[in-house]
Amino acid sequence: MANYRIATIEGDGIGPEVAQATIKVLSEACGAAKLDFQMFEGGAGHYMKTGQVLPDDTFKACRDLDAILHGAAGLPSVTYPDGTEVGNDLHLRLRFQLDLYANVRPVKLLPGVLSPLRAFQDGGIDYVIIRENTEGLYASRGAGVLLRNEFASDSLVITRKGTERVAKFAFELSRKRRGAPRDGKRRVTVCDKANILRSYAFFRSVCDEVHTGFPDVEIDYAYADAITVHMVKRPDFYDVIVAENMFGDIISDLGAATVGGMGISPSGEIGDANALFQGAHGSAPDIAGQNLASPIATILSGVMMLRWLADRHEDTSLEDAADRVEAAVGVVLSEKRAVPVDLGGKATCSDVTDAICRAMN
Repeated sequence: MANYRIATIEGDGIGPEVAQATIKVLSEACGAAKLDFQMFEGGAGHYMKTGQVLPDDTFKACRDLDAILHGAAGLPSVTYPDGTEVGNDLHLRLRFQLDLYANVRPVKLLPGVLSPLRAFQDGGIDYVIIRENTEGLYASRGAGVLLRNEFASDSLVITRKGTERVAKFAFELSRKRRGAPRDGKRRVTVCDKANILRSYAFFRSVCDEVHTGFPDVEIDYAYADAITVHMVKRPDFYDVIVAENMFGDIISDLGAATVGGMGISPSGEIGDANALFQGAHGSAPDIAGQNLASPIATILSGVMMLRWLADRHEDTSLEDAADRVEAAVGVVLSEKRAVPVDLGGKATCSDVTDAICRAMN
């Protein structure tokens, strides 16, 4: 039996709670011997103690082990001299140093979850946002210009290589899916502002070029402002959306809000050789240590990790385990066995975790 080594960083705030919950659920689904969760330090709390947000041994483990599971990072009070948060630097460094160029954000309405969009119920919203993760406006982080405290400037960076590979990732993902809920069609929607800026017009043109290799997948276009309306009024039209870094960041949070919020929204940051998985939420230090956090986002991120490993290693047992966990989450929510606080219930982090484990048996 294969033994997969998972570099695990609990991080800050609720990070340790949701990470431990995920370890418990995945170990239950796969068997204790299948996954070897190896613990490493990192984040704002570690920076306060040592001056390092990402120690060398943590980085080496993230680079060399089979996958990365991250709880959460960041404490608002812990900042660099320029005012930016220290904790965010953990996954940003991993993102750039490991070239995790595709940020994958599933937007799926889970069974039993009430969407603010009243026209949509179970299965009515099911798409994935692919956010280019290493370029765009965020490529300027730490390199912008502040001149005499009067003028500030950051550069928007779009390259052919960066766009080609993230567009290819999006089209390949669409091929693996069942299409949009509305019509069953596989399609990739390119989100940009090609009508205003040359950089986005270039992004769109490169996506068009990549599309020629995927004639079985439709291509669609939406300006970044207009897509926020469409994601609310007709979310069932979407299958896969691909966007520049900042736009992808913004619309993925909107998508999460339409299916119940950040507490149940998973994410993965994927490159050619490495991948990091974490809930889309932050570290929520105000509820840390109180057993109030929802572990569902991190558990579903663990499901993404199992599927990534299954595909990479052709291990169908991991795919089966992922299906079992996802089904158990659906049962727990739809039957109201343990509804977390952020979804209007009273279940603790431990309650939800235990209920998911029982639902798999």
